[in-house]
Amino acid sequence: MRKPYVVIVSEVTIDGKLTLDEGVSSKEIMKLMDEDANRYLHQVRAECDGIMVGSTTVRIDNPSLTVRYVEGESPTRVIPASTGNLPLDANIFDVSKAPTVIAVTKRCSNEKIKAMEDKGVEVVIAGDDKVDFVELLERLYDMGITKLMVEGGSKVNWEMIRNDLVDEIRLIHLPVVIGGDNVPSLVSGDGFKTLQNVKKYDIKKVFQCGNQIITEYTRKD
Repeated sequence: MRKPYVVIVSEVTIDGKLTLDEGVSSKEIMKLMDEDANRYLHQVRAECDGIMVGSTTVRIDNPSLTVRYVEGESPTRVIPASTGNLPLDANIFDVSKAPTVIAVTKRCSNEKIKAMEDKGVEVVIAGDDKVDFVELLERLYDMGITKLMVEGGSKVNWEMIRNDLVDEIRLIHLPVVIGGDNVPSLVSGDGFKTLQNVKKYDIKKVFQCGNQIITEYTRKD
C-alpha cells in the first residue's frame, strides 16, 4: 500500500505509563524529561513531514506539535477525530505555526467541517463510523507526507499497530514508576490475546540520553 514511513515516539515510565492518571495531561510527566531527551524528541519531529496525535490528546494536552529545541521546520499536524469533536481554540488550529489536517468520518456534520475549515485547516473524510487509518495514510502519502511521527495516545497507537502501519517504535524511558490500574499505557485497545497474533519488533538501538534510556525498534517482517 501507499503510505508514509511511520514512527511511534513516546515517553514512557518504567511501568509503561503515559500519564500520572486517566485524564491527566502527559505534559506532567514530560516535565521529567531533561534537555537531552527533549532535543531527541524534537529532532525526530524535524525529520518528519507529518505528526499525528489523537483527539483525546488534543483535548487534554492541547499540544502545539511544533519543532523547538532544534533547528528544523514543523511537520504537518494530523489529527484523527471521527466526529470532529475538537475545541476550535486548540493550538493545532493555529496554522501560522504549522499546517493541520483533521481526519473525520461521515458522522461528522457539515457544520463542524465548515467551522474547522474556516480556521484554515484541511479536513479529509476517511471512514464511515471510525477513522479508517489505512485510507487516511494513503491520503496523507498522496499529500506528500512520506514520514509520519505518531505521538499517541494509546488508542491511536493501537489502531496504527493493529493495522500493521508502524515501521518503527522509539521510546524515551523515564526512570519513575506511576502505578495504577486505569492509567493509560503505551497501547490500549482490545489486545492481540494470543502469541500467534502479537506484533513483533527487532531491537534496533538502545542508548542512554541524559537521564533517560532510549530504545528503538523496527517492525519484524
